[in-house]
Amino acid sequence: MSTSYKLTKDPIWFLLRKVTIPASVGSLFQTFYNLVDTWFAGRISAEAIGAIAKSFPIYFTIIAVGVGIGAATNAMIGNSIGEKKERVASMYIAQSLIFALLVSFLVTIFGLNASNFLLGVMGSDTAGIALTREYLDIIFYGTFIVLIQISLNGTLNAQGDTKSYRNVLIFSFFLNIFLNPLFIWGYGVVPGFGIAGLAIATVISQLIGTIYLAYKVNNCKIREYLKLVCFIPKYEYLNPLTRQSVPVMFSMLFIGVGIFNILYFIGQFGDLATAGYGAALRVEQVFLLPVIGLNTAVLSIGGQNFGAKAFNRIRELYKKALFFGCSFMAVAGIILFFGAEFFVSLFTDNQEAIKHGAIYLKVAALIGPIYPVFFITTAVFQAVKKPLYSLYLSILRLTAFPFLSLWYVINIRGGDYEDIFYTIMVTNWVMGIALLIFIGYFLNNVFKQNKTLFSY
Repeated sequence: MSTSYKLTKDPIWFLLRKVTIPASVGSLFQTFYNLVDTWFAGRISAEAIGAIAKSFPIYFTIIAVGVGIGAATNAMIGNSIGEKKERVASMYIAQSLIFALLVSFLVTIFGLNASNFLLGVMGSDTAGIALTREYLDIIFYGTFIVLIQISLNGTLNAQGDTKSYRNVLIFSFFLNIFLNPLFIWGYGVVPGFGIAGLAIATVISQLIGTIYLAYKVNNCKIREYLKLVCFIPKYEYLNPLTRQSVPVMFSMLFIGVGIFNILYFIGQFGDLATAGYGAALRVEQVFLLPVIGLNTAVLSIGGQNFGAKAFNRIRELYKKALFFGCSFMAVAGIILFFGAEFFVSLFTDNQEAIKHGAIYLKVAALIGPIYPVFFITTAVFQAVKKPLYSLYLSILRLTAFPFLSLWYVINIRGGDYEDIFYTIMVTNWVMGIALLIFIGYFLNNVFKQNKTLFSY
């Protein structure tokens, strides 16, 4: 693949549109994929929806590690291309795949051995743990497929190609509609696996997608420098990949910890509260898709421009991405607020679950406009090779600040179910405003400049 986009030359608005839209469409179908899983889980039972919801913070371990690998691959290859070091970029392609395989082994061991404890902490009884493990174990056995796929996608993103992964996610969505009922209830010689069938369908879809991305990487421009010897593990490449990816992994893991934290408090209000929140979370993800696409675009465009030392373009990129993201989420919030009950009812007909899910969506609508600040700023941190700041942000925003606030509101003040989400709203807005103040000082420090980011 040879992209026609010049990430260090083309206008920022043009690049944001060309890179963000395919990434957002891909994320849309990824979310549709998850929604289909939730819908089929609902056809099994309300308990199955709860099991999928409680599996997410644990399954998120794979996602977190994968995002770290993808971000590191994107940043290191993008910086190398920006510096016009194509041979170094090709070496990072091979070394990131080696890195992904090594890390996948550790993640699989963790998932298989820690799930019972974590599910127990979230309030699952013996039957609930057994039901969730039917799904989770298969997912963790397929970890190596996911991480290799994400590494390959990071290589393509670094060159401005977000279309290939979009194609994978669209294909996987339609394949999933066929595979889910096949493996859940069985047909012909294929036995029914129940909730485990959701995981089997997922692993098969991911394997096919990985093969396709490997084909695309094999045909990209910097492939001409990729030799068999590049796949011998080399410390001088694995070390920077590790230093770039580990902070991102942990910052993403704290998102899982944050969800785990919220589920801990929601669990005190019953399984139907958890089921409603789980369904509502899927709906919210749909509206966050353009923001997720912006995150990918800012990392890809910012990475090459940082390598080329085009610092003013990074400032321009940040402001324009932020303007688009916040404006979109303000409009999306209106739709979420007034359509809350309808959206949740698409996944369950249990009125109690619908009520709990709608409460979350209405508050989420008020949080939405500040979310782009976190996604886009995190992408800038990674693009300029300062991933530790992403970790610091995640620790404050997703664990320390909200946990202490929720503990006080629920356990000390005796708050109700909806107070969980009002507390989350306040913590997000406080952190978002503080981050907007900080980012100007951060960029001046990294670029060794003294410029004002926002003009009033």
